[in-house]
Amino acid sequence: MSWAESYHGRLRAFAGDEEVLIFVGARCLLRDDGGRILLIRRSDNGLWAVPAGGMELGDSVRQCAVREVWEETGLTPTELAPIAILSGADSTVTNQWGHTYQSHITVFLATAWTGELVTRTDETIDAGWFHPDQLPAPHATSVPALLRLLEHYDRTGEFVAP
Repeated sequence: MSWAESYHGRLRAFAGDEEVLIFVGARCLLRDDGGRILLIRRSDNGLWAVPAGGMELGDSVRQCAVREVWEETGLTPTELAPIAILSGADSTVTNQWGHTYQSHITVFLATAWTGELVTRTDETIDAGWFHPDQLPAPHATSVPALLRLLEHYDRTGEFVAP
């Protein structure tokens, strides 16, 4: 589905460019047995990032995470654990098109999946597995923050919701 057809795309078109909108979605850290994290290279901005996206009407946040991973990688997560929620004023960002969103994002850790990795989709121009200390550049500013959340989760088992 294109951005214009998505719930958030239709909402943005209705509200106009100036309004701050709440964006509800999911990000998914896929970690393999070797401790590597799957990153995708986004087709819209060329940055390496984790699979992520917005909820559609009727989605649960878990369904959103699974759908976004599948759309961007060809993989279907089968074991997901929510590790954090990112929300509030600190989660307000303006994107490359000048649209401002306050995000409410559930971060998941996936440790099992089915399917074969696809490196090119409508939303991605590459994908690969990377050790957290060997991240490709350029990467989204969210990647190091997500890896810190994962490290905290691994160390404490705590779900983070600042």
